[in-house]
Amino acid sequence: MQSNISEIIKKLEALENELKLEYEKLLSKYEYKFEKGKVVFLEAIRLHNKSFKQNLFSYIFNAKLRHILSLPIIYGMIFPLITLDLFLWVYQAWAFPLWGIAKVRRSEFLIYDRQFLDYLNLLQKVNCLYCSYANGLFAYSVEIAARTERYWCPIKSAKNLRFSHRYYKEFADYGDPKGFSEAFNQSVTSVE
Repeated sequence: MQSNISEIIKKLEALENELKLEYEKLLSKYEYKFEKGKVVFLEAIRLHNKSFKQNLFSYIFNAKLRHILSLPIIYGMIFPLITLDLFLWVYQAWAFPLWGIAKVRRSEFLIYDRQFLDYLNLLQKVNCLYCSYANGLFAYSVEIAARTERYWCPIKSAKNLRFSHRYYKEFADYGDPKGFSEAFNQSVTSVE
């Protein structure tokens, strides 16, 4: 059974590499490039994209009531997000060196690049900034938790998980005490 799982994992990794190549094709399709970490579009593309930008005032005044009513809930979440961010920083700054685990680079998970899209108005860019922060923070926290789990309890669940982090495939099978003994306290020493 383990060999079959290994084969499926290899296929998934090959598909992930294929997906990366497809994303690279988007650079030429939408005619942008990266310069010093910044996304740069060709000027003709920027002008074309600007023609799709919705006027800020019409965007606000034509907003649906349900969207307006949800704003306090959505933006109220900024306080728990910032609190989580702070606690994650303290947690990994304190615990990871004690365990010999490499710290997670926050900048690899919190990516802010949507402000370079000329077809978004100011409010849409602010919304995208918020979503980038929230989703990036959750991905960052999953990586921190994954490295912790890999160190302390690298055992697969008895049930098939809907989502698993990148270290999960290395965990001991449920019910395999020998595999657990081999995997227990293996630190994540390198950042990939």
